[in-house]
Amino acid sequence: MASLHSFPGTANYIFSPNTLLKFRLPPSTLHYQPLCAAPHEPSTTASPPQHSGRNTSHYTPQSRPRRNNKQDYRKTISIIQKEAKPLTLSPISADDVNLMTLCNEGKFEEVIEHITQGVGADFRVFEALLSYCTKLAFLDIGEKVHELLLRSPWSNNVELNGTLVEMYVKNGSMRNAKKVFDKMRERKLELWHLMISGYAESGDGESGLLLFEQMRKLRVSELNGDTFSVVLSACASKGAVKQGFMYFKLMKNEYGIVPGIEHYLGIIDVLGKSGHLNEALEFVEDMPIEPTKEVWQSIINFARIHGDIELEDRAEELLIRFDSSRNMVDKPPAPFQKRHSQFNMLEGKNRVNEFKSTIQHRADVYQKLKGLSGQMRDAGYVPDTRYVLHDIDEAAKEQALMYHSERLAIAYGLISTPARTTLRIIKNLRICGDCHNAIKIMSKIVGRELIVRDNKRFHHFRDGKCSCNDYW
Repeated sequence: MASLHSFPGTANYIFSPNTLLKFRLPPSTLHYQPLCAAPHEPSTTASPPQHSGRNTSHYTPQSRPRRNNKQDYRKTISIIQKEAKPLTLSPISADDVNLMTLCNEGKFEEVIEHITQGVGADFRVFEALLSYCTKLAFLDIGEKVHELLLRSPWSNNVELNGTLVEMYVKNGSMRNAKKVFDKMRERKLELWHLMISGYAESGDGESGLLLFEQMRKLRVSELNGDTFSVVLSACASKGAVKQGFMYFKLMKNEYGIVPGIEHYLGIIDVLGKSGHLNEALEFVEDMPIEPTKEVWQSIINFARIHGDIELEDRAEELLIRFDSSRNMVDKPPAPFQKRHSQFNMLEGKNRVNEFKSTIQHRADVYQKLKGLSGQMRDAGYVPDTRYVLHDIDEAAKEQALMYHSERLAIAYGLISTPARTTLRIIKNLRICGDCHNAIKIMSKIVGRELIVRDNKRFHHFRDGKCSCNDYW
């Protein structure tokens, strides 16, 4: 399975959807008019742009009609379905603005503003903007860049559309990724892999397997070992044990691919996620190649997740046998241990707020979280204090759990976004087991979909359930 982007730093970020943003397209540019500036032909005018004088470092709350999530993509795509009208260019010359220099300086907001005002952007600029949105998981900004790309001479560029697909996949927007993917006239093998892996990470292994079958029907290039690695990850996401073994045999018998350790790990993943721990152990013992440390560690992790202490100890002993340098003192910490600072992003309209559980936040955030915690207890939530590593009493441990930064981000999102709005949270570390249970209950109480992306996968919490089926 392809790994998710990690995020540097220790801050927690939240995007508030109902704020006025400096990335917002001016009303004059929202009538689906094509950009007329060619990428290599600057405008003849040279006077500077006119600014409203508004301080863009602040924002103003603004009410607006609720947007249907199912229509998110329609706004972007509809611009190519209407009759094009010439766009009145802003009085800015390309000689006055070097967009690539601004990109290199990290001034992406300013770049987007200039493009919306008529400054022509070339391939490198769009590539830099999409990479920026991919790395920092700015889905809303990415949608704006997509709109600008569609109105530019680069709208059909294969490489840029591939980068656009990657941006949507890395942001968990598989619906948008698939629509762009389907319209591409040329799709490299790696892009198919990215889509299948994206479905697996989003908990939709079924769609990933359907896409693989489409690959086979279209006879897409030469399938290789990487192809079957992502296919097995889709099987694991779906919990499809029979299909996993079927594709494993298909890889060997029909395509002549010799399984590597990554494929054996893929089958272990399929068995472990579906709770077939004894079968996973038998599979390891029957492997024609010597198991690696990663194999035994995978068995240990699955045993720990499913609470099979006996199997965990047995696998630990076998790991020591295969790795004599390892001893019980070196036993790895349980997955729930949090040793590093972490950050979250609750994404709406790219208004960034920094969150850390160790600093003071707005009083209404704590008030909302406290009230929500009471509702959670009434719904059956019991704090799992094993996930608190500090040597403090039980009451203090429960309070520490309540103020984990992802919960603070959710509380802020609940008070700053319209009811029923989907909240998208991005984490740089693995979500702890107690927060996972808590957010499941939260999703049922507040009646919202809560999408959490940690460093392993996407979790779609909806009506008290998670798309990962409690494995991550």
